[in-house]
Amino acid sequence: MTPDIFINGILPVFLLIALGFGLKVSGFLPPSVWGPIERIAVYVFYPGFLIPAIWHADLSGLSAGPISLAVSTSLALSILIAFALKPVLRLSGPTYTSVFQGLIRFNSFVFLPIATSIFGAQAVGLAAVAMSALIPLSNMASILVLARWGQPEGEDTVDRSFRGVMARLFTNPIFLSCLIGLALNVVRAPSVPFIEKDLKMLGDAAIPTGLILAGAGLNFAYIRSQPLLVVATSAFKVLIVPLISWGLCRLFGGDALAQGVALCCGAAPCAAVAYVQARHMGGDAPLMAGIVALTTSLSLISLPFLLWLYHLLT
Repeated sequence: MTPDIFINGILPVFLLIALGFGLKVSGFLPPSVWGPIERIAVYVFYPGFLIPAIWHADLSGLSAGPISLAVSTSLALSILIAFALKPVLRLSGPTYTSVFQGLIRFNSFVFLPIATSIFGAQAVGLAAVAMSALIPLSNMASILVLARWGQPEGEDTVDRSFRGVMARLFTNPIFLSCLIGLALNVVRAPSVPFIEKDLKMLGDAAIPTGLILAGAGLNFAYIRSQPLLVVATSAFKVLIVPLISWGLCRLFGGDALAQGVALCCGAAPCAAVAYVQARHMGGDAPLMAGIVALTTSLSLISLPFLLWLYHLLT
């Protein structure tokens, strides 16, 4: 990987994350503001970016299948490893759920801009395919594990039934945006200029807002509570998972672009939404906050190394 890719592709992404963290800790905005900002980003800005990008992406090549299969298999392997570790680690139920989420969740706010910054606009369609596969699978797995081993305090208002799990999945705005874009792509829906212009204006706000939100959600205070567990979980997420995703995509016949996007997908840090789920469904929320913070920080180091290795071997 050349210095130019790091300076112009990776560093701007993490500078916006740092900006979000700075805005949060400085108190520049009151804490009550961040929730509504996240809501408009997830429900308005990101659909405006994803729907037209997937709608007009060229998914007719041979890369869409390998990347979908690669990231799905990588997720399945991570889940199997997490289950295999449970009797070995002997953790409490809530603590185990946070380790589980730390191993399998990925931050689309970071993955998407990294992939497009490094590989250009042609990576958007493949990134959408990867997200369409991972969002439902990782959400379902996390909810089921939290439902089994989480211990909520007080009254539990979370619907843990199969119907409730499916409702959470099919009301996820990012997942729905991917499905809508894919449906429009498959039926070859014609372009509607005035709608697409509005979607573009919304989409232009998605990436910077999402990265600032990712930074605002970081909390490093809890890393000290269980440092070895946080470090081990985070290292697996940002170093081992991307190598598995990349290797599987290569094994399944993905081209160089698909392999690079699969690598970036695996290398994305743990999603901040994992902390929200841990807090609401009885997981170890402080541990989860530490894992989210450390995976985000470590990915600034691991991503350049992994991309250097990728460019060396492809």
